[in-house]
Amino acid sequence: MQKTTQYVLLGVVALALSAFVATRFFGAIPQGANPHDAKPWQSPAPAVTTTAATTPVAAQPRVHEIVLPPEEGSWRESTLPGRQLAAQKCTLCHSIDYINYQPPGMSLEKWTAEVAKMQRAFGAPINDAEINSIGAYLATGYGSAQETDEAVISASVAPAPGQAGVDDVQDLLNANGCLGCHAIDKKVLGPAYRDVAARYKGDAHALEKVTASIRKGGSERWGDAMMPAMPSLTEAQAQQLAGFVLQQ
Repeated sequence: MQKTTQYVLLGVVALALSAFVATRFFGAIPQGANPHDAKPWQSPAPAVTTTAATTPVAAQPRVHEIVLPPEEGSWRESTLPGRQLAAQKCTLCHSIDYINYQPPGMSLEKWTAEVAKMQRAFGAPINDAEINSIGAYLATGYGSAQETDEAVISASVAPAPGQAGVDDVQDLLNANGCLGCHAIDKKVLGPAYRDVAARYKGDAHALEKVTASIRKGGSERWGDAMMPAMPSLTEAQAQQLAGFVLQQ
């Protein structure tokens, strides 16, 4: 009888101790539940919170103005018409140093292919006849060809001068690469045509000044960017372009 009582008391103590341990380490035991059934991995599931998806706002691109340094190089002397074309059109997109970076001793075929690539891959404002003429000049001035080579003479065709007053302004703009550096209403590399017109508004000699700027080129009138000379333009063509600019 005494041992039975001891066993009952030990059972009560063990049950109470189990309940204490379960409550202390695993949380409260529901009423009527067996403390021995409590398991540490039966903890309440964490609350799940959701947030409304937000559409990210694209960052506005930063506009950086690129100002090229003034051209300091000079084209190698030559009597070929391609020199004038190269000075007029090649420097619209890159400096003369780019020519010097090419492999030395390039042939007429390789130089012509290099110029053609500028037209077909990058949209340079030059036609096929100008490609051949510029290629001939570069091949003699910077490559292995000679000005007396028959292929060079054949490729070196001087551009035909336009007839005064009959050229379409858009054709002149396209043929001379004007729109590669200018736009009507915004600065590109050179000033907007409207800005030029505004500067010369009320100037009685505006047409004369702008015509001279177009034919002779120059820099520092509108910053450091250099405008190449356009000696292949006739006086009438240059005046026609100047008049168009001043009307904007």
